[in-house]
Amino acid sequence: MAGLIRGLDDAALRARVAQATALYFLDWSHPVSGMARERSAGAFGYDAEETVCTGGSGFGLLAQLVAAERGWRPRREILDRLDRMLGFLETADRFEGVFPHFLQGSTGRVLPFMAGDDGGDLVETAFLMLGLLGAAAFFAEEPSIGARVRALFDAVNWAAHLRQDGAVMWHRHPDRPWPPHALPIRGWNEALPVFVLGAGSRTHPIPAASYHDSWARTPTFLNGRAYGGTVLPLGPDWGGPLFLSQYPFLGIDPRGLRDAYADYGAQARAHALVNRHHCLANPHGWQGYGPELWGLTASDDPSGYVAHSPTEDTGTITPTAALSSFPFAPEAAMPVLRHMHDVLGERIWGEAGFVDAFCPAQDWVAESRLAIDQAPIVIGLENHRSGLIWRLVSGRPEVRRGLRALGFSAPYLPMA
Repeated sequence: MAGLIRGLDDAALRARVAQATALYFLDWSHPVSGMARERSAGAFGYDAEETVCTGGSGFGLLAQLVAAERGWRPRREILDRLDRMLGFLETADRFEGVFPHFLQGSTGRVLPFMAGDDGGDLVETAFLMLGLLGAAAFFAEEPSIGARVRALFDAVNWAAHLRQDGAVMWHRHPDRPWPPHALPIRGWNEALPVFVLGAGSRTHPIPAASYHDSWARTPTFLNGRAYGGTVLPLGPDWGGPLFLSQYPFLGIDPRGLRDAYADYGAQARAHALVNRHHCLANPHGWQGYGPELWGLTASDDPSGYVAHSPTEDTGTITPTAALSSFPFAPEAAMPVLRHMHDVLGERIWGEAGFVDAFCPAQDWVAESRLAIDQAPIVIGLENHRSGLIWRLVSGRPEVRRGLRALGFSAPYLPMA
């Protein structure tokens, strides 16, 4: 199979996988908007050619910074795509500065996330902003880029998503009541950047009380139980899907990051090891599970789309789960990378890296790749190698203001 090169040493294999995976964004980004397509093939009613995603575009932009840094593509090529993205976002549908989950890639018009939900998505907007802030830092020699990113960031009305009780709401359309399925953003989950960026906003901030009195006050926020000898600081029983502790720390550096509730570097590592422990114990006897094949998170599945976890285990392995754990548990992730590439590669490796997911028990391989699963592989491998994306994003004043406002401390976080 084209691109399958066995026998590489560990560092070369990691680089090869990151470079191939980045092609999802380098070669498959929408030609008009420069945004990331939600998925590489149609499913669930999406028009794969025209449906672009805001959060996946933020993550994908960070992956493209890696490509520029490593010399896989000319720096100018990534800068030109960023310029195109900014032009698109400046005229795309927004709701008090908050972008929707999906946009039409040629026109910038909102595409409903689901029936009756065609407003702003605060979580996806936070992921997009992390990517834009990181890109502005990477291209610091281009002050016009930084000014345009700051204008988009300052336009986000984080406070518009505040409910009367202080909870922060995920989805909102300013012309309608909260949708029937509307949920507050409460932890522990992937949405931590909403509170960090919201608290760091100079224009429309979220109060720290929403973080402490709503986000951190759910029954599944604090955990503290041991699973296979690993104590999990936060989250539901057995941790939930791995993306809950991976997405927050694609850009925000968890190393030494602490607040009143947890050590977040310890949280990210513990979540990965608990997930691995479940797969090694393999209580359902799924084919293939073991030290060289573990990793449960949200992805495609033979039955549709499933938030895979130890408590929702269908036998489906999602490559991004273990590979995005490289910054936190490299000794556990490397055997999976080697096995999936060298042993299983004929089935699951191809253009733009590994498929989204596969289920050995059902001899099933996903037909597509997803932006939100591919980008964290590239980012995680680079943060493991150099910490590049952590330095770019966590060095931004918006991020540092937010962390300080919420009571975080970290070696990289100067005192106010």
